[in-house]
Amino acid sequence: MPSGEARRNCSDDTHFCGPAGRLPVSALERFPCKSFIVAQARHRGARYSLRAEVHMGDWFPKQTLGSLPERAAERWGAREALYFKGQRWSFAELSAGIDRLAHGLIGLGVRPGERVALWMVNRPEFIEAMFAVMKIGAVLVPINTRLRTEDAAYILGQSDSAALLIAERSGPVDYLGMVKELAPSLRGGAASEERFKHLRLVVAAGDPRPETLHWMDAVAAGLGVHESALRSRSAAVDPDATAFFMYTSGTTGFPKGAMHGHAIVRNLVDRAFRMAITPADTIMMYLPLFHLFGFSDGALMSMVTGARQVLTETFDPDESLALVEQERATILHGFDTHFKELMEAHARCPRDVSSVRTGILATGMSSSVPIARKARTVLGRFLSGYGMSEFGVGAALSALDSTEEQCTEASGFPAPGYEIRVVDPESGRDQPPGVPGEILVRSYMTMQGYYGRPAETAQALDRDGWLHSGDMGLMRADGHLRFIGRYKDMLKIGGENVDPMEVEAFLMSLAGINLAAVVSFPDARLSEVGVAFVRREPGHALTDVEVLAQCKGRIASFKIPRHVIFVDDFPMTSSGKIQKVKLREEALRRLARA
Repeated sequence: MPSGEARRNCSDDTHFCGPAGRLPVSALERFPCKSFIVAQARHRGARYSLRAEVHMGDWFPKQTLGSLPERAAERWGAREALYFKGQRWSFAELSAGIDRLAHGLIGLGVRPGERVALWMVNRPEFIEAMFAVMKIGAVLVPINTRLRTEDAAYILGQSDSAALLIAERSGPVDYLGMVKELAPSLRGGAASEERFKHLRLVVAAGDPRPETLHWMDAVAAGLGVHESALRSRSAAVDPDATAFFMYTSGTTGFPKGAMHGHAIVRNLVDRAFRMAITPADTIMMYLPLFHLFGFSDGALMSMVTGARQVLTETFDPDESLALVEQERATILHGFDTHFKELMEAHARCPRDVSSVRTGILATGMSSSVPIARKARTVLGRFLSGYGMSEFGVGAALSALDSTEEQCTEASGFPAPGYEIRVVDPESGRDQPPGVPGEILVRSYMTMQGYYGRPAETAQALDRDGWLHSGDMGLMRADGHLRFIGRYKDMLKIGGENVDPMEVEAFLMSLAGINLAAVVSFPDARLSEVGVAFVRREPGHALTDVEVLAQCKGRIASFKIPRHVIFVDDFPMTSSGKIQKVKLREEALRRLARA
């Protein structure tokens, strides 16, 4: 067994395997902890699991996120780490840039534990900033770049951020202009606003402006900071302390800042082994880095595995496929909407995507299954997974040797260190396999809480450490989880439960429909009815009467939407999910006056 010293340097005591989560023996043999001992493993078919009393946390060494670039530079210094808009960086070059900015932030007076907000599209400066902030013991607060003044103001104020790092603009979006509107007192990077009591520094990448401190001037502020100061700050970072906030994407309401420590390193290492990610891989990263999916499986995963990252500012399917072909990308991630658009772009302009071998396509919902099946045929052998801002990516994940059915109709099996239950939302009792209920998750990666929101934290996290996700799902007989949808999105029509994703899947199987989303609308007799928002395929002149006629006799009458509203675009979260709360508001606006 590990010595007391080793045990003190390991993460909290958490189970290695949940009831349904078992690692292939090859992964156990390759586990990167030198002191790891496979004790009394017992054979279960082709897989092994450890006895219940064996805890993986006893052996997994604590690491800090800010230390990852330096370690990556030591291992893969000259290897290419990043490609962005025709420029390339090695791991050594990225690490050096991160350290220069870290020195600058120390020189500018950023203290350990202070929050530093980062409002920026995908670009190399984002990667430099995220690691530099965490390396000096400050707390990173990424802000969604699709937010505008009042939304961003809420997060800046609610997070008590002391500094804000931005890119001056991205395309037509003037981020500096919005910051100036929020902080009229801004001069030379110094801010003093009653609205933002803690904010005192704004740094901007782009052209020099009198209102902000230019990025290179922030770096220059560290020229007088001795290397030992950075080493001291980095060494003092507590792996159990808060490293970053991840604000919820807001599909159902106002965003909340989920606080996380450095345990995500363990989450990444497990997923890297399950997906066999190595320095030979190239990750195509169009997902936003301010979202947990891109944050973890792009920039962080690259530093953990030595895989190269090809970065784009935003998601453009044509650009992404061109880069897959040019850079021979091997890994793609995303949600069904990303893969649907990628396949449509591929149909318009075929590209050589033969280099793609895997990635995560979150599926399980009825509406996503056909997309997942097609993606595995057109693009690559994608895995399915389940996660959320509160407990990380890959809480459940299928394996490279999982069947196609498991990778398209389920959401993976619990990862090591994760326990997943499906319970009756009324009684709290565990549901038998195949019976839907609320998904509960407990793990080393569960958030520390919502920053400044104790009531919401208590509502989400129970006394036993279970995170109540608000998601509906079921556990299958084969141990795989299946995510069905959000409880708040479920419809109750005349006493009948209606899964909107089931109706959406049917609608999208009809000729002429490109995308559909179903939400509730109040009804005096039935309590609520369904409203279908539909985007037509180009060149189709489908009417609402035709849509409803195709539903009759093919799905239950109570599942047929009462209304059909045609739209050109859907309101989306940064992660590519349809914002149904906005669709419900739009339905009320349009139909209440009808």
